[in-house]
Amino acid sequence: MVSRKTRGFSLIEMMIVIALILVVTGFSIMALQPSLKAGHITQGYNTTLMALRQARDLAVAQRQIYFVTLTNAAVPNGLSITQGSTGNVVAVYALPSDVGYGTAINLPNSPNAFPTTPDGFGTAAFPIDFDQGVVGGVKNVIYFYPDGSAQDANGNINNGVVYMAVPPIYGTFRAITLWGATGRLRGWQLYQNAGQYYWRQM
Repeated sequence: MVSRKTRGFSLIEMMIVIALILVVTGFSIMALQPSLKAGHITQGYNTTLMALRQARDLAVAQRQIYFVTLTNAAVPNGLSITQGSTGNVVAVYALPSDVGYGTAINLPNSPNAFPTTPDGFGTAAFPIDFDQGVVGGVKNVIYFYPDGSAQDANGNINNGVVYMAVPPIYGTFRAITLWGATGRLRGWQLYQNAGQYYWRQM
């Protein structure tokens, strides 16, 4: 009779191959994390900016008041657009789960001395900081009027800023400023130079 030798992999060889696959997969995931976080903050920034612009455009096009409410208490964070006259919510947007409206202790906090806060609004003490210069104003609600301006519930011009990031990574910080008289929106990104953080317009 002709003998046949058993061919195949031993258990040890299979375990070594599986271990190598797991190690390579782990390194790949770790290498992709910065790119994933950068993509998430870009998505959160674009969502917030787009929603604010949408509310302003709706107010101008339909000759009605629309207001935006930014939410920092729910998970995920996000914002909603509501028609002022009917109270109907016309759109709700959520940020990626790891993105939030927030600030940090090392952000520029002076409205006047370099490095300043975005457009010199506030002191970076609040993540959502609208109604600048208004005592007792609601900082997270913006009313857009048919003339394109942004005001608060009491008719005050509503200037302000909102900060967002993938905490606690400083390199992911973004900000959006609003000039209430015109409804102009501007985007900002945080940079670092010689250990000092500063904002640059996007």
